[in-house]
Amino acid sequence: MQPSEGFKRPTPTADFKGVNEETFWIDASAGPTSAASSFAPTATSAVRFAPAPTDALDRAARQEATVGRRAAGLALVCAILFGLATLVGFAAEAYAAPAPAPLVPGTTAAPPGPLRIVHAPGTLVEIPAAVPHEAGDMVDSRIVGDLRWLAARYPIFVTDGYSGPLPDGEHIGCDECHASASDHLNGLAVDLVPTVDTTTCDANWVPITALALWAEPEQEKPVAPFRWVGYEGDIGHGCGNHLHLSWNHAPAKPYELAEWVEVFPVAPGTARKARRRKAAAKGPKGGIHQVTTGGVGTGSN
Repeated sequence: MQPSEGFKRPTPTADFKGVNEETFWIDASAGPTSAASSFAPTATSAVRFAPAPTDALDRAARQEATVGRRAAGLALVCAILFGLATLVGFAAEAYAAPAPAPLVPGTTAAPPGPLRIVHAPGTLVEIPAAVPHEAGDMVDSRIVGDLRWLAARYPIFVTDGYSGPLPDGEHIGCDECHASASDHLNGLAVDLVPTVDTTTCDANWVPITALALWAEPEQEKPVAPFRWVGYEGDIGHGCGNHLHLSWNHAPAKPYELAEWVEVFPVAPGTARKARRRKAAAKGPKGGIHQVTTGGVGTGSN
């Protein structure tokens, strides 16, 4: 069908300005063509794709933004991993380190004061009621103040003190339980267990362990005035068994009292003050002494 005269066929055009990614042009032969044939590929037509300059800038900007976001994300991931590694390191260190000894109410890790040597003669006395103990247990009187001080701070129970014969021939203490050179034979050692005694190392032994570490922070290196501390690492001693404490003293034979004993000053109120004896008055008794020097005397015939 022939087009009518006076009718102008519009030339088909395509507007690709709104395309951001790519723009293409269609080369076709000149002359009026149908709208359908203008998009049909022919021998003389070719489709070519080329990026627009503004689109290239947009792509570069988007790539830079993407790279920036990826770098920020990577930095955040690294920070998180570093924080996790630090926490894991702290946790491993805390797990590997020995747990500190639990605090016991009323205990102290500091020495009560400067040590002193007691040269005054001692005697065997029964352990006072302020120090929980088995009935009849005795020690050298010079360490009683230290025992009071310890009992006020640690829930201790004395199972044995002096072990040996008494002047009346009676034997007290655990017979044949101690070594031949034990300080128990001089009344200068005690065996301790918790007030709630158990044969297993449970929570009741926590205060006894704290006392042992206070008296001997390092194995075989007791803190004065203690001469020997028997606990963990010593045969027949330890948590669930008993704690042994000995005091420094002058050399002494078994069943003899030492010439001197080393002790620490006790807290106020745990030691008795020595009473002073009043000095004897010099001169004759009374306020006025009357002497007869003569005068009138009486006598009998």
